[in-house]
Amino acid sequence: MKYRGALALVGILIVAACSSSSSDTPSGPVNDAGPDAPPKYDPTKLPELASAPTTVDATLVPKTPRQDYTAGPNPGKEPDALSDYLSRGFGDLNSSPGLAYMTRVIDGSTPPPPGANAKRILRFATLADLQLADDESPTRLGLYDSSGSTSSALRPQDAELCRMANAAVRTINGLHRKDPIAFTLLGGDNADSAQNNELDWTLGILSGGKVECDSGADDDLVPGPDNDGKDPFVSEGLAMPWKWVTGNHDVLVQGNLKVDEGNSAAVIDTVANGGTRNYANGGKIDTGDFVVKDPNRKLMSRNDMISKVAADKDGHGLGDKEKQSGRATYTFDVAPNFRFLVMDTAHEAGGSEGVIRQSEIDRIIKPALDQAKTDGKWVVLASHHSVSSLTLDGGAFGFKEPDSLTSDQWAAFVGQYPNVLFSMVGHSHRNRVTPITPSGGHAWWEVMTAAIADFPHQFRVVDVWDQDNGWIMMRTAAVDFSVDGDPVAERGRKGGTVDLTSGWLPSDGTGQPEDRNVELWIKKP
Repeated sequence: MKYRGALALVGILIVAACSSSSSDTPSGPVNDAGPDAPPKYDPTKLPELASAPTTVDATLVPKTPRQDYTAGPNPGKEPDALSDYLSRGFGDLNSSPGLAYMTRVIDGSTPPPPGANAKRILRFATLADLQLADDESPTRLGLYDSSGSTSSALRPQDAELCRMANAAVRTINGLHRKDPIAFTLLGGDNADSAQNNELDWTLGILSGGKVECDSGADDDLVPGPDNDGKDPFVSEGLAMPWKWVTGNHDVLVQGNLKVDEGNSAAVIDTVANGGTRNYANGGKIDTGDFVVKDPNRKLMSRNDMISKVAADKDGHGLGDKEKQSGRATYTFDVAPNFRFLVMDTAHEAGGSEGVIRQSEIDRIIKPALDQAKTDGKWVVLASHHSVSSLTLDGGAFGFKEPDSLTSDQWAAFVGQYPNVLFSMVGHSHRNRVTPITPSGGHAWWEVMTAAIADFPHQFRVVDVWDQDNGWIMMRTAAVDFSVDGDPVAERGRKGGTVDLTSGWLPSDGTGQPEDRNVELWIKKP
């Protein structure tokens, strides 16, 4: 995600962090058997969802109006505070009427009626910013969580993020059973801090299998099996192929700091300088030498990360070229006419913002776009960062690259390709739809998807239509994930709702009506 401001601390590791507490503030026993102890039970899959509504049918809204953060304590930092907020209904949601599709046209005109042979030619889902966090890692900065520039240092729902991601997987599969989805496109920031164990959790949830999102000691936050975010569970995995997109949190410590010798040593040490969750002390934020070591927390290089994803199932779009370069920039074709160009915009030298370098354009992006034009393919771009999040240096903790492009320069470059129709992005944890209109060039639609990690905890389902009248139309709807049969995911969503309604999450990522359920029209190239 985009870290909300730069945090500079003298004498300790500087990171932009997230940690956890479950939404009913469990403070149960910790099993000291160690991370390698066998589970005490064998979890089973949750029941499959037969179908799932989108926010066109109904949407979830907080029952409690959002207050100013000064009105109450931080629910991420203080377990008792979270419990109090929940008891007063700050985590409760109402089901409200759905939001109809709004029609938007790239040039502001009125599109003609569909032709006689109008048809849907593509259906896919987008799933962004899972940010599966090891909330007991010694590199957290829980002490410095705030309602402002360091507001992502803690989330009340971090202990349940894996179950929330799994709920999104179940919901996508429910939609797929009713109306098949060709593939799911990730939005980046799948893991939270470039850690090996976080990537393991990501792959387990998306591809299916037994997952245990716990590190160090074997924590049992709520006594008993399969009833808290640290317990093992079984993911059914996505029922369709899914494609990898790299975000800054996938390659940087807490999404900001480079993977170097110092950070690599700190993450597998026992000392928490900035404060991490201590479940042996009721889930409070502690500092000092108390963290239970876990070698699976090791930081991953770009090449290691790409190789690990590429080795899973069908490789999720990644192959030998990406393993060699360490960059997830690649293409894949779907439907009769569409080619997706996935671009790796994470700046491994530091900084949460995006960087696109001329050397990367020359190496792979321009040849890919030129080939798509030659092949007569319509192009959908995909990256973690939006055009507005591109920088010369990655932002705070980064440094300027000699050949990086500004947002305007990148837009002008893409504007040379009239076959680029849409761009799918994440990073900012909000629903947003923006026409990108470079001066003197071709315009295209940029579609941003909100985060699973933060409210409104939504993904998108996307249908693309050839209207048989000279126009292409993308119809996209936001989806609230279903928690049917999964009280742990429900607890996590309540925690995320508290984060918003208490005022400690700075902004609501739901977006305006024109950013959520929309029909986006653009002329055929």
